[in-house]
Amino acid sequence: MDDSIKYLLDESRIPRHWYNLQADLPKALPPVLHPGTHKPVGPDDLAPLFPMELILQEVSTEREIEIPGPVRDVYRQWRPTPLYRARRLEKVLQTPARIYYKYEGVSPAGSHKPNTAVAQAYYNKAAGVKRLSTETGAGQWGSSLAFAGALFGLEVQVFMVRVSYDQKPYRRALMETYGARCTPSPSNETQSGRAILAQRADHPGSLGIAISEAVEIAAQRDDTKYALGSVLNHVLLHQTVIGQEAMAQMEMADDYPDVIVGCTGGGSNFAGIAFPYLGAQLRGGRKVDIVAVEPAACPSLTRGRYAYDFGDTGHLTPLTKMHTLGSTFTPPGFHAGGLRYHGMAPLVSHLKELHLIRARAYKQSAVFEAGVQFARAEGIVPAPEANHAVKGAIDEAIRCREEGRPRAILFNLCGHGHFDMQAYIDYFGGKLADLDYDEAELAMALAGLPSVRDAA
Repeated sequence: MDDSIKYLLDESRIPRHWYNLQADLPKALPPVLHPGTHKPVGPDDLAPLFPMELILQEVSTEREIEIPGPVRDVYRQWRPTPLYRARRLEKVLQTPARIYYKYEGVSPAGSHKPNTAVAQAYYNKAAGVKRLSTETGAGQWGSSLAFAGALFGLEVQVFMVRVSYDQKPYRRALMETYGARCTPSPSNETQSGRAILAQRADHPGSLGIAISEAVEIAAQRDDTKYALGSVLNHVLLHQTVIGQEAMAQMEMADDYPDVIVGCTGGGSNFAGIAFPYLGAQLRGGRKVDIVAVEPAACPSLTRGRYAYDFGDTGHLTPLTKMHTLGSTFTPPGFHAGGLRYHGMAPLVSHLKELHLIRARAYKQSAVFEAGVQFARAEGIVPAPEANHAVKGAIDEAIRCREEGRPRAILFNLCGHGHFDMQAYIDYFGGKLADLDYDEAELAMALAGLPSVRDAA
């Protein structure tokens, strides 16, 4: 039997612990601050939104956190996910590079997001929670939480960014199939949403606005908690099953990545593939060149300011230090809806400031060109978000060709594009414009950052 097949059938290969990068950081992460007092928040401040087990994971500095048995039981349905070598793509590019990709599109929801959705649903169910509220951009996270909610008997309400709600009806239908209620955001169901609609009735929405609506709903009901699909430490923690599996699979291939590439919106799939390798490096292991790739129309890492900011537009969340475009910033409606967030995960932002990772931004026509090239070589149609990682990996492979360096490149193909074919239709029809953000709006959003004396 082929080794890769045996690996997939061996459930003992599913990691038993999540890896916590905070245990190995050379400098501690700046604290999360209360928006009123600007003092570090405590567990009680977060209790209205999250169950205590997730709050403890958020602040933990333990290197390994055990994955509960019921969570691993669900993971068994699709984990471990396959690692492929893109030999046909290598041939097309005429590169000496060895290109590998970890494929997370085999999960029931079609992306990496169930890795944390299942964990969050489990901990909420164990805490007696009945309902979860959340936001979603492209719908990958919303459909994943809907899937997890169905498994654990939780009601789920998803506020979906209006432009994606209109662009991606099949994602909306998938959420409803799993039993969730999907609401376009901004909506009339919350005070936050009504305030935005009062200013602009046809507002396209943003993840910041949708977060405000979901947080508001959770804060109003004792039986409801909030679930987030990216950005926070515990979410990134849950995704590290990806990188841990990749390390074992790369060892089977007798190889080790010189370069790791991941797309970044909030930072979760990037953290999933990169953090275990970075942790090994920080503990004295081999150095890896880690590249975060983001959309040029929402460039938090390459254009944002490293500062304390709200995670939502309505200013209902605590303040975190991150690369931000400003909580009131509304990105244009490009198709990679999962990457349309004004801020970057504090942990990923911290790594950028420590010069442990580098960042690159691409326009959407270039990433779709890369995605089509990948699909024609490897047969998998990537999600628009994943196309950014594909583009980054292709550029690294071309650089290897130009420099004559046979390096190993690993990237995370975080989801398939089967529910995003309208984006490809637009691309082939010449309708996929390279949308630019409004410089004046960005300047205004950055000017409105909260005035916080650095607590780091």
